[in-house]
Amino acid sequence: MSEAEPRDPAWAYAHCEALVRESDPDRWYSSLYAPAEKRPHLHALAAFSLEVARVREAVSSPMPGELRLQWWRDALQGEARGDVRAHPVAAALDDTLVKARLPRQPLVDLIDARVFDLYDDPMPSTRDLEGYCGETASCLIRLGSLILAGGSEPGGAAAAGHAGVAYAVTGLLRALPWHARSGQVYLPADVLKAHGVTREDIVAGRGGPGLLGACADMRALVRRHLAAYATERATIASVAAPAFLPVALVEGYLAQMERPGYDPLTSVIEVPNWRRIWRLWRAAQSVK
Repeated sequence: MSEAEPRDPAWAYAHCEALVRESDPDRWYSSLYAPAEKRPHLHALAAFSLEVARVREAVSSPMPGELRLQWWRDALQGEARGDVRAHPVAAALDDTLVKARLPRQPLVDLIDARVFDLYDDPMPSTRDLEGYCGETASCLIRLGSLILAGGSEPGGAAAAGHAGVAYAVTGLLRALPWHARSGQVYLPADVLKAHGVTREDIVAGRGGPGLLGACADMRALVRRHLAAYATERATIASVAAPAFLPVALVEGYLAQMERPGYDPLTSVIEVPNWRRIWRLWRAAQSVK
Protein backbone atom coordinates (compact mmCIF):
# COMPACT_ATOMS: atom_id res chain seq x y z
CA MET A 1 0.00 0.00 0.00
CA SER A 2 1.41 3.38 -0.94
CA GLU A 3 2.17 5.95 1.73
CA ALA A 4 -0.71 8.33 2.36
CA GLU A 5 -0.33 11.96 1.45
CA PRO A 6 0.48 14.20 4.45
CA ARG A 7 -2.86 16.01 4.21
CA ASP A 8 -4.95 12.87 3.86
CA PRO A 9 -7.33 12.77 6.87
CA ALA A 10 -6.58 9.07 7.27
CA TRP A 11 -2.92 9.91 7.84
CA ALA A 12 -3.82 12.54 10.41
CA TYR A 13 -6.14 10.18 12.27
CA ALA A 14 -3.52 7.41 12.24
CA HIS A 15 -1.04 9.82 13.82
CA CYS A 16 -3.57 10.67 16.54
CA GLU A 17 -4.28 7.04 17.33
CA ALA A 18 -0.56 6.23 17.63
CA LEU A 19 -0.07 9.20 19.93
CA VAL A 20 -2.99 8.25 22.18
CA ARG A 21 -2.05 4.58 22.24
CA GLU A 22 1.45 5.42 23.42
CA SER A 23 0.73 8.30 25.78
CA ASP A 24 -2.84 7.85 27.02
CA PRO A 25 -3.52 4.10 27.18
CA ASP A 26 -6.54 4.50 29.47
CA ARG A 27 -8.41 6.41 26.78
CA TRP A 28 -7.03 4.29 23.95
CA TYR A 29 -8.19 1.01 25.51
CA SER A 30 -11.54 2.61 26.33
CA SER A 31 -11.96 3.70 22.71
CA LEU A 32 -11.90 0.06 21.60
CA TYR A 33 -15.42 -0.27 23.02
CA ALA A 34 -16.69 2.47 20.72
CA PRO A 35 -17.95 1.71 17.20
CA ALA A 36 -15.04 1.54 14.77
CA GLU A 37 -16.25 4.53 12.76
CA LYS A 38 -16.28 6.72 15.90
CA ARG A 39 -12.82 5.83 17.19
CA PRO A 40 -10.80 8.16 14.93
CA HIS A 41 -12.77 11.12 16.25
CA LEU A 42 -12.24 10.05 19.86
CA HIS A 43 -8.51 9.69 19.12
CA ALA A 44 -8.38 13.16 17.57
CA LEU A 45 -9.99 14.64 20.68
CA ALA A 46 -7.63 12.84 23.05
CA ALA A 47 -4.58 13.70 20.91
CA PHE A 48 -5.53 17.37 21.00
CA SER A 49 -5.73 17.19 24.80
CA LEU A 50 -2.28 15.59 24.92
CA GLU A 51 -0.76 18.23 22.64
CA VAL A 52 -2.10 21.07 24.78
CA ALA A 53 -1.14 19.37 28.05
CA ARG A 54 2.46 18.98 26.86
CA VAL A 55 3.04 22.60 25.97
CA ARG A 56 4.93 23.33 29.19
CA GLU A 57 7.36 20.48 28.47
CA ALA A 58 8.14 21.94 25.05
CA VAL A 59 8.99 25.49 26.12
CA SER A 60 11.56 27.15 28.35
CA SER A 61 9.32 29.85 29.82
CA PRO A 62 5.63 30.76 30.03
CA MET A 63 5.59 33.27 27.17
CA PRO A 64 6.42 30.80 24.38
CA GLY A 65 3.86 28.51 25.96
CA GLU A 66 1.23 31.23 25.83
CA LEU A 67 2.03 31.68 22.12
CA ARG A 68 1.61 27.96 21.45
CA LEU A 69 -1.71 27.89 23.23
CA GLN A 70 -2.80 30.93 21.22
CA TRP A 71 -1.94 29.06 18.02
CA TRP A 72 -4.36 26.32 19.08
CA ARG A 73 -7.06 28.88 19.86
CA ASP A 74 -6.55 30.42 16.44
CA ALA A 75 -6.61 26.98 14.81
CA LEU A 76 -9.97 26.23 16.42
CA GLN A 77 -11.34 29.57 15.26
CA GLY A 78 -9.91 29.37 11.75
CA GLU A 79 -7.41 32.17 12.32
CA ALA A 80 -4.10 30.31 12.66
CA ARG A 81 -1.17 31.33 10.51
CA GLY A 82 0.05 28.79 8.00
CA ASP A 83 -1.70 25.63 6.88
CA VAL A 84 -3.34 24.02 9.90
CA ARG A 85 -3.88 20.87 7.84
CA ALA A 86 -0.10 20.31 7.87
CA HIS A 87 -0.35 19.58 11.63
CA PRO A 88 -1.85 16.07 11.90
CA VAL A 89 -3.56 16.60 15.25
CA ALA A 90 -5.00 19.97 14.22
CA ALA A 91 -6.13 18.50 10.89
CA ALA A 92 -7.82 15.51 12.50
CA LEU A 93 -9.43 17.69 15.15
CA ASP A 94 -10.82 20.12 12.57
CA ASP A 95 -12.21 17.22 10.54
CA THR A 96 -13.76 15.78 13.71
CA LEU A 97 -15.36 19.08 14.72
CA VAL A 98 -17.01 19.33 11.31
CA LYS A 99 -18.10 15.71 10.88
CA ALA A 100 -19.27 15.25 14.49
CA ARG A 101 -20.76 18.75 14.64
CA LEU A 102 -19.04 19.51 17.93
CA PRO A 103 -19.03 22.92 19.60
CA ARG A 104 -15.65 24.63 19.56
CA GLN A 105 -16.00 26.78 22.66
CA PRO A 106 -15.42 23.93 25.16
CA LEU A 107 -12.05 23.28 23.51
CA VAL A 108 -11.16 26.96 23.73
CA ASP A 109 -12.08 26.78 27.42
CA LEU A 110 -9.83 23.72 27.77
CA ILE A 111 -6.94 25.69 26.29
CA ASP A 112 -7.64 28.60 28.64
CA ALA A 113 -7.57 26.23 31.62
CA ARG A 114 -4.20 24.87 30.50
CA VAL A 115 -2.62 28.32 30.83
CA PHE A 116 -2.32 27.43 34.52
CA ASP A 117 0.15 24.67 33.57
CA LEU A 118 2.67 27.21 32.29
CA TYR A 119 3.24 28.85 35.67
CA ASP A 120 4.50 27.66 39.05
CA ASP A 121 1.71 28.99 41.23
CA PRO A 122 -0.11 26.40 43.36
CA MET A 123 -3.76 25.73 42.64
CA PRO A 124 -5.56 28.42 44.71
CA SER A 125 -8.39 26.30 46.13
CA THR A 126 -10.27 23.03 45.89
CA ARG A 127 -13.01 24.78 43.94
CA ASP A 128 -10.43 26.06 41.45
CA LEU A 129 -9.06 22.53 41.08
CA GLU A 130 -12.53 21.17 40.38
CA GLY A 131 -13.06 23.88 37.78
CA TYR A 132 -9.74 23.10 36.12
CA CYS A 133 -10.58 19.39 35.96
CA GLY A 134 -14.04 20.17 34.66
CA GLU A 135 -12.72 22.23 31.78
CA THR A 136 -10.13 19.60 30.85
CA ALA A 137 -11.08 15.99 31.66
CA SER A 138 -14.85 16.49 31.98
CA CYS A 139 -14.83 18.35 28.68
CA LEU A 140 -13.28 15.33 26.92
CA ILE A 141 -15.90 12.98 28.35
CA ARG A 142 -18.76 15.26 27.36
CA LEU A 143 -17.48 15.82 23.81
CA GLY A 144 -16.72 12.11 23.50
CA SER A 145 -20.33 11.43 24.44
CA LEU A 146 -21.52 13.79 21.70
CA ILE A 147 -19.31 12.03 19.16
CA LEU A 148 -20.70 8.63 20.14
CA ALA A 149 -24.29 9.86 20.09
CA GLY A 150 -23.91 10.98 16.48
CA GLY A 151 -25.80 14.22 16.84
CA SER A 152 -28.31 13.08 19.43
CA GLU A 153 -28.29 14.34 23.01
CA PRO A 154 -26.42 11.66 25.01
CA GLY A 155 -27.47 12.92 28.43
CA GLY A 156 -25.09 12.61 31.33
CA ALA A 157 -23.77 16.17 31.40
CA ALA A 158 -23.62 16.17 35.21
CA ALA A 159 -22.20 12.66 35.18
CA ALA A 160 -19.43 13.81 32.83
CA GLY A 161 -18.62 16.64 35.21
CA HIS A 162 -18.18 14.36 38.22
CA ALA A 163 -16.44 11.58 36.27
CA GLY A 164 -13.95 14.02 34.79
CA VAL A 165 -13.04 15.56 38.14
CA ALA A 166 -12.58 12.11 39.73
CA TYR A 167 -10.40 10.89 36.88
CA ALA A 168 -8.34 14.09 36.58
CA VAL A 169 -7.61 14.52 40.29
CA THR A 170 -6.50 10.89 40.41
CA GLY A 171 -4.21 11.56 37.45
CA LEU A 172 -2.72 14.61 39.15
CA LEU A 173 -1.99 12.56 42.27
CA ARG A 174 -0.29 9.93 40.12
CA ALA A 175 1.77 12.62 38.39
CA LEU A 176 2.72 14.42 41.60
CA PRO A 177 6.37 13.22 41.61
CA TRP A 178 6.96 14.54 38.08
CA HIS A 179 5.09 17.77 38.64
CA ALA A 180 7.00 18.47 41.84
CA ARG A 181 10.35 18.05 40.09
CA SER A 182 9.31 20.58 37.45
CA GLY A 183 8.01 23.08 40.01
CA GLN A 184 4.31 22.46 39.47
CA VAL A 185 1.86 22.03 42.35
CA TYR A 186 -1.74 21.09 41.62
CA LEU A 187 -2.68 20.31 45.22
CA PRO A 188 -4.97 23.17 46.33
CA ALA A 189 -3.42 25.84 48.55
CA ASP A 190 -6.30 25.61 51.02
CA VAL A 191 -5.70 21.88 51.53
CA LEU A 192 -1.94 22.35 51.83
CA LYS A 193 -2.43 25.09 54.41
CA ALA A 194 -4.73 22.87 56.47
CA HIS A 195 -1.95 20.29 56.68
CA GLY A 196 0.93 22.71 57.22
CA VAL A 197 2.51 22.05 53.83
CA THR A 198 3.90 24.67 51.45
CA ARG A 199 4.62 24.65 47.74
CA GLU A 200 8.30 24.99 48.58
CA ASP A 201 8.16 21.79 50.65
CA ILE A 202 6.76 19.83 47.73
CA VAL A 203 9.12 21.25 45.12
CA ALA A 204 12.09 20.56 47.42
CA GLY A 205 10.98 16.95 47.84
CA ARG A 206 9.93 17.27 51.47
CA GLY A 207 6.89 15.11 52.08
CA GLY A 208 6.04 13.70 55.47
CA PRO A 209 2.74 13.39 57.34
CA GLY A 210 1.41 16.74 56.14
CA LEU A 211 1.66 15.81 52.47
CA LEU A 212 0.23 12.36 53.16
CA GLY A 213 -2.74 14.03 54.83
CA ALA A 214 -3.25 16.44 51.93
CA CYS A 215 -3.20 13.56 49.46
CA ALA A 216 -5.68 11.65 51.61
CA ASP A 217 -7.99 14.66 51.42
CA MET A 218 -7.65 14.61 47.64
CA ARG A 219 -8.56 10.92 47.50
CA ALA A 220 -11.62 11.70 49.61
CA LEU A 221 -12.52 14.41 47.09
CA VAL A 222 -12.19 11.88 44.28
CA ARG A 223 -14.50 9.46 46.05
CA ARG A 224 -17.11 12.15 46.62
CA HIS A 225 -17.16 12.79 42.89
CA LEU A 226 -17.27 9.05 42.18
CA ALA A 227 -20.32 8.77 44.41
CA ALA A 228 -21.98 11.71 42.67
CA TYR A 229 -21.14 10.15 39.31
CA ALA A 230 -22.75 6.88 40.40
CA THR A 231 -26.00 8.66 41.18
CA GLU A 232 -26.00 10.24 37.71
CA ARG A 233 -25.08 7.16 35.66
CA ALA A 234 -28.67 6.39 34.79
CA THR A 235 -28.84 9.64 32.82
CA ILE A 236 -26.16 8.48 30.35
CA ALA A 237 -27.36 7.04 27.05
CA SER A 238 -25.88 3.57 26.56
CA VAL A 239 -24.37 4.63 23.24
CA ALA A 240 -22.23 7.19 25.11
CA ALA A 241 -20.93 4.77 27.75
CA PRO A 242 -17.45 4.24 26.21
CA ALA A 243 -16.63 7.91 26.82
CA PHE A 244 -16.96 7.28 30.56
CA LEU A 245 -14.94 4.04 30.75
CA PRO A 246 -11.63 5.54 31.97
CA VAL A 247 -13.26 6.40 35.29
CA ALA A 248 -13.57 2.66 35.96
CA LEU A 249 -9.81 2.63 36.56
CA VAL A 250 -9.86 5.24 39.33
CA GLU A 251 -10.48 2.96 42.31
CA GLY A 252 -7.58 0.74 41.30
CA TYR A 253 -5.23 3.71 41.27
CA LEU A 254 -6.53 4.98 44.61
CA ALA A 255 -6.05 1.56 46.18
CA GLN A 256 -2.37 1.62 45.24
CA MET A 257 -2.00 5.00 46.92
CA GLU A 258 -3.44 3.55 50.12
CA ARG A 259 -0.94 0.72 50.45
CA PRO A 260 1.66 0.84 53.24
CA GLY A 261 4.81 2.67 52.22
CA TYR A 262 3.14 4.98 49.73
CA ASP A 263 5.15 8.18 49.23
CA PRO A 264 3.38 10.85 47.15
CA LEU A 265 6.72 12.20 45.93
CA THR A 266 8.34 8.95 44.85
CA SER A 267 5.80 6.15 44.43
CA VAL A 268 4.92 5.19 40.86
CA ILE A 269 1.20 4.44 40.63
CA GLU A 270 0.62 2.18 37.65
CA VAL A 271 -1.65 -0.71 36.75
CA PRO A 272 -0.50 -3.64 34.57
CA ASN A 273 -2.09 -3.59 31.14
CA TRP A 274 -3.88 -6.90 31.67
CA ARG A 275 -5.56 -5.58 34.81
CA ARG A 276 -6.43 -2.30 33.12
CA ILE A 277 -7.99 -4.18 30.19
CA TRP A 278 -9.92 -6.48 32.53
CA ARG A 279 -11.37 -3.57 34.55
CA LEU A 280 -12.42 -1.74 31.42
CA TRP A 281 -14.01 -4.91 30.02
CA ARG A 282 -15.93 -5.50 33.24
CA ALA A 283 -17.13 -1.89 33.26
CA ALA A 284 -18.18 -2.14 29.63
CA GLN A 285 -20.21 -5.29 30.33
CA SER A 286 -22.08 -3.57 33.15
CA VAL A 287 -23.70 -1.07 30.79
CA LYS A 288 -24.86 -3.50 28.13
